[in-house]
Amino acid sequence: MLTLPLVCRSCRFKWSASSVPTRKAHRTISSNRRYFQVSEEVQQAVAERRPVVALESTIYTHGLPYPDNLALASRLESLVRVNGGVPATIGILDGIARVGLGADELVRLVSSAGQPNMMKISRRDLGFALGRRGPDGKAFNGGTTIAGTMILAHEAGIRIFATGGLGGVHRGADQTMDISADLTELGRTPVTVISSGCKAFLDIPKTLEYLETQGVAVATFADGRDGSIDFPAFWSRESGVRSPAVLFDELEAAKVIHAHLSLGLDSGLHFANPIPEQYSIPQTQMEEAIGRALEEALAAGATGAASTPYILTKIKDITGSKSVTANKALVEANVIRGTKVAVALKELELDDYEVANRQIHSRAQVTGPGAANYTSSGASMALAPDTSKSCEQSSRPGTVTNRASDETSAGMLSAEPANIFIAGSLNLDLSCDFAPSASTSMTSPELHTSNPATITQSLGGVGHNVARAAHLMGSSVQLCSAVGDDLPGQAALQALKTAAMSTAGIKTLFADRGSRTGQYIAVNDRNKDLVLAMADVSILEAVAADSDLVEAFDDFWLPRLQEAKPSHLVLDANWAPPHLCRWLKAAKAIRSHITFEPVSKAKSTHLFRLSNSQEVLTTFPTTGINLATPNSYELAAMHSAARDAGLFDRQDWWEVIDALGIPSSGARVQMAMATNSELVDRGVPQQSIQLLPFISSICTKLGKDGVLLTQILPAGDARLRDGQYAPYILSRCNNGTEDSLGVGGVYMRLFPAVEEVAAEDVVSVNGVGDTFCGTLVAGLANDGKKVEELVDLAQRAAVLTLKSKESVSPGLGTLQILL
Repeated sequence: MLTLPLVCRSCRFKWSASSVPTRKAHRTISSNRRYFQVSEEVQQAVAERRPVVALESTIYTHGLPYPDNLALASRLESLVRVNGGVPATIGILDGIARVGLGADELVRLVSSAGQPNMMKISRRDLGFALGRRGPDGKAFNGGTTIAGTMILAHEAGIRIFATGGLGGVHRGADQTMDISADLTELGRTPVTVISSGCKAFLDIPKTLEYLETQGVAVATFADGRDGSIDFPAFWSRESGVRSPAVLFDELEAAKVIHAHLSLGLDSGLHFANPIPEQYSIPQTQMEEAIGRALEEALAAGATGAASTPYILTKIKDITGSKSVTANKALVEANVIRGTKVAVALKELELDDYEVANRQIHSRAQVTGPGAANYTSSGASMALAPDTSKSCEQSSRPGTVTNRASDETSAGMLSAEPANIFIAGSLNLDLSCDFAPSASTSMTSPELHTSNPATITQSLGGVGHNVARAAHLMGSSVQLCSAVGDDLPGQAALQALKTAAMSTAGIKTLFADRGSRTGQYIAVNDRNKDLVLAMADVSILEAVAADSDLVEAFDDFWLPRLQEAKPSHLVLDANWAPPHLCRWLKAAKAIRSHITFEPVSKAKSTHLFRLSNSQEVLTTFPTTGINLATPNSYELAAMHSAARDAGLFDRQDWWEVIDALGIPSSGARVQMAMATNSELVDRGVPQQSIQLLPFISSICTKLGKDGVLLTQILPAGDARLRDGQYAPYILSRCNNGTEDSLGVGGVYMRLFPAVEEVAAEDVVSVNGVGDTFCGTLVAGLANDGKKVEELVDLAQRAAVLTLKSKESVSPGLGTLQILL
């Protein structure tokens, strides 16, 4: 009898049927067919056994209005990524069940909430949603419920699903037979659902009884508690109903899932994660609101699928913002918990896989369209050792060179050109966090002696951080920087490759001529606030005519810039003034949009210390710089440097200032109305306006106070005539030079902070401003949007980095959906 090969969808290996233990067959469906599609990212993640977390879509399509639903979708996907997982948002779009909605797909789905062709999809609805069309002839869209999401997640090989609250047995079900399909799905689909229990207006004891009858394993995370643990009641940590089992951490949960799946059981698991304590609403208070909501639902005849949305709306009306805040907090906590469980489960599965792979190594064979991405043993090429290259020892004593990387880079001129060039620093960052023993009250390290610390190393540098942010936002980026032929330089190059960023623009310079890879060391106190920092970025500061850096610009970076002709160039102020001048001239010659990131108070002044500023720092309408992103201190330093350099005495500067239409008496009232009195007292708007002739758009970062955008609008700009922009038009040209000089007016707008980040949520301020800059430029280059349309998005990106231990949050890419 012929032995047919079996193809395992989740790992893409072809095994002989005789080579694996016999177990109950898993129902399968092709990952991309007429009615079912899995995104490339999710397919690859499942194939490489990376942790994938499924996310439902009814919370967006039937729970929140647009664009609030889009913001939540972005937030939840970013939480998965920040905690080490791959998000797979599931929904129905254009009559196709999709696992891992792309950015544009998610926008299309959530923006159609409330439209006639939007369905709520459970198991029973899948065939109708996929096989029919609406009266208008268009295919249906749909948000998948827990049951619908479980089915599609299982078919894609996803084991973990994080959501808000589980459906259950409704109160009075003995009369209505109203029992959620979520429960029966858990009884027949082997997916682990992590939620905050079932919604509190359901009958919790009967729900647990029903789950037991269905063979569903149920447990609750202790979340720091001892003793008897209640099954949570969604908005409340306690329900008065004891949990069938208790889990103390994510690893223990993963072990339960691993054992369950190893037995081939077809039932699912439900792990309840109690709402964070600070957001929990007392059970007695919620019961009162629930009682009123149930009475109104009964009077309104809201039954079946309509009952839950109706009751939730009434509870929101009764409790005000409390339940809404709690809803957001609990779903975020569940997504974080679910991702950590998925990561722990991956480690357990990899241990088993390594044992199995040793046993059948000679029979393993990669199949499918992505076979070229794997070695013959089934390992991802990204993780396999590279045996195609050998280390080249330098002829210079005591050094290790990376000439091969330069030669490789030289051959990459014809590769796909980047549309953004970032010229700036690339450093190795060391963060030293003071870590005294718990018994001491010391908050800062002691001077003149050794201190206990937690020391972490990462890739940084302003240029790198801006490039990384733009890269994660989907831009084609080339970082132009230099490293030494030393160990930190080798580590930096390898880290870039690991992050899938091009090294084509990185020049290796020889250490015996004084070149050292940039390094930054931060010493932080017990609260992770900066105490002292030391930076060595001298590699970008050599200015002698015969220096390696001058030669690198002429022979290495300039040819790349001229061939690629990127639409945007970002310059950070770590370059010495002569090098800034070279970059500015080259960028202006190819008409690139130029963004200046000031880096620090001291280095921000480099821009105004150019030997030929009249030639390079030209004024509007051909401004030397198109956009700058200083903080308020850097803005003040730039203003002082420009004044001291005599730039405010230039005739061309005065002509632009005069054309702005600001009265000779000043515009204090108008500026205070556009911003606030405190900023005006500090001189922030005034300093921005005086720099506008040289920098046509300035985004001043104000921390918790948001971002001040000041820009020149050209004559004839539609915003000067649009009523919605009227509050932000500070002044208009009134001296009749619109046709000759082209100035239309001044746009000034204070954007409030998008989120008030609690002190305990701040992990590191390193890279926050760089993330803001990189996101702005990515939006300008990729989508052609105006700066004011991108400021809030850039702030959201900065907040992600503020909450991340990395210099740029790995979860930044999920914000692409907001572009």
